[in-house]
Amino acid sequence: MIKGSCCCGVVQFTLAAQPSMMGTCHCTRCRKVGASAIMFVKQEDLTWVQGKDNITQYKPEAPYKFNRCFCKTCGTSLGEILAEEENVVIAANTLDTECGLKNQFHEFVAEKPSWYVIGDDAKQFEAHPSN
Repeated sequence: MIKGSCCCGVVQFTLAAQPSMMGTCHCTRCRKVGASAIMFVKQEDLTWVQGKDNITQYKPEAPYKFNRCFCKTCGTSLGEILAEEENVVIAANTLDTECGLKNQFHEFVAEKPSWYVIGDDAKQFEAHPSN
């Protein structure tokens, strides 16, 4: 079982299985909310321990469609943890337990600032990864 939480510990959850994938997003939105390392988890593997009601959401303007979630108390970026999709994107920084994954891709490298140097050999995509 993998445990996750926000910085203050009010929001806590568990994952029954390892995330399917880990990547880094370099888009301006992810950088602004401080959560560029993301993991994909199945909705069915996510169980709330406490604090789901302590999450607030930022609803973006079009063309963006996914709400960004944050702890109301400490502001920790939680990714899109309240999304009602089959696969949910969570911020990797929320995991308290090592999950054993390594970064598999970099997306939106076209928006990456020049001061950030990609230091791994994961695949790079100018925007969203192609299928």
